[in-house]
Amino acid sequence: MQCQTVLPGTECTFWGKQGCIFPDGSCQVIVENCEGCERIVTGSIGQVCSAYPAPAKKWANGLCNFASHVKVDIKVEETRVNPLKASKKAAGSKKK
Repeated sequence: MQCQTVLPGTECTFWGKQGCIFPDGSCQVIVENCEGCERIVTGSIGQVCSAYPAPAKKWANGLCNFASHVKVDIKVEETRVNPLKASKKAAGSKKK
């Protein structure tokens, strides 16, 4: 349904037949950690997140999973292969 309070005319998953079904009854303004995110839109109360109505709760436990401006580096550990075992394994697969 479409939001009628903060972002009038915008599709909102938290808007129901009785109004905003979010516990506080409305979206909340963004927090400092949200600065630079692509999901920030300007509403009637200021800048709000278009993906989640309570940005502070998303950042409470660490990184917000909707944050488009934060890049997560995934470290891949290199596994060390024993060359003797690798040669035996390769030789074993060549046998018919």
